[in-house]
Amino acid sequence: MSNNVVKFLEKFTPCDVSDALVKFGHPTGGFIPNLKRFSKNAQGSSAVGKAYTVLYAPKSDPRPEVKDKYIDILPKDSIVVIALSKELQSAHAPYVKLNNAVYGGLMSTRAQYLGAKGSVIFARIRDVDEHRDLGYPVFAYGLGTAAPGPVVKVVGINVPVEVTVGEGQYETINPEDILIADENGVVKVPKDEQLIEKITEYIPKRVEADQLVAEDIKRGEEAAKAQKLRRANL
Repeated sequence: MSNNVVKFLEKFTPCDVSDALVKFGHPTGGFIPNLKRFSKNAQGSSAVGKAYTVLYAPKSDPRPEVKDKYIDILPKDSIVVIALSKELQSAHAPYVKLNNAVYGGLMSTRAQYLGAKGSVIFARIRDVDEHRDLGYPVFAYGLGTAAPGPVVKVVGINVPVEVTVGEGQYETINPEDILIADENGVVKVPKDEQLIEKITEYIPKRVEADQLVAEDIKRGEEAAKAQKLRRANL
């Protein structure tokens, strides 16, 4: 996946990307629900990067523990994605059955040094002040205080992970899918070159049209009329 796409999307928001994904046949706009932003980057811009996935499972899981330290082999411009195996997930708040945190300040410190763009944790995190002091974006379900080691282990690195998006519903995040996140939430763009070409062409046009809609509304124009006029050729 071209790093140029990451740089391009940093100029926009997850909402802009969702509008484009809806336009091209993705009805949920790629939105992954239930996450909260706990820290942001120093620039205040969207966190954008290619997914680098890590899967945790209970200690009792028959799969062997991955001995490599995922945090030391992060690719530059990646988004760290940590997920739990399905039996540790819940479709209802707090969306996770594990009270231990699986990610902390030292992980963000290392990730930032290696050039990662942020971390999306489908579980609990700890050391909130450290993430904020770093100016490193972290998104998660919630907070905890205990480390993960006593109860879970890493069973996969750079593998597809499934995360709950509703009762009996899961979203798959594949390695190198693009994630874009800000205070509005997290959006996934599939690793699909044709789709990416379409949305990168569409997004600036849609943003410009919506800016014109806003100007029309401020002058007293009806919203529906302004939207129909400005978006007519999109």
